[in-house]
Amino acid sequence: MKNPRNLLIFAIIGGVIGTGFGYTLGAIFTPTHPEKFTFKSKEIVDVIHQQERDWNAGDIEGFMSGYWQDESLRFSSGGDVTTGWQATLDRYKTRYPDKATMGTLDFEIYNITSMGSFNALVTGHWQLTRDKDTPSGLFTLHMRNVKGEWVIVSDHTSSAN
Repeated sequence: MKNPRNLLIFAIIGGVIGTGFGYTLGAIFTPTHPEKFTFKSKEIVDVIHQQERDWNAGDIEGFMSGYWQDESLRFSSGGDVTTGWQATLDRYKTRYPDKATMGTLDFEIYNITSMGSFNALVTGHWQLTRDKDTPSGLFTLHMRNVKGEWVIVSDHTSSAN
């Protein structure tokens, strides 16, 4: 190589990228293998599964207990952004006024990526089963440990239909 400095630069960049990639891979937990979950990951999965149970019982307020009860909560869906816990609850109640409209919710968690001790990124798939249709889509949740409890602080949900 004509310039040994270039070799050194590429070696450093490669080492940084490789280390970062290894750290990222180590921070992803696959929900299909619960034995690989850390205690933190299990707590996060428990919140999402409780939301699923509450939704399927027709309990929107219970479903909302998985969200951060704060005016900084951010919910993005359908090209709209809703800010605040109460505004998000009101949005859900307007869009899903009864059990028939709510249908049966099924979540599939694709992965959980740790972002330090108090933050995690959760991605997955959702599907509603109702008498007349089966809407579905993807979600990305930013979850944070607030006062010892994992809550959703930001939710971006998209629809496949």
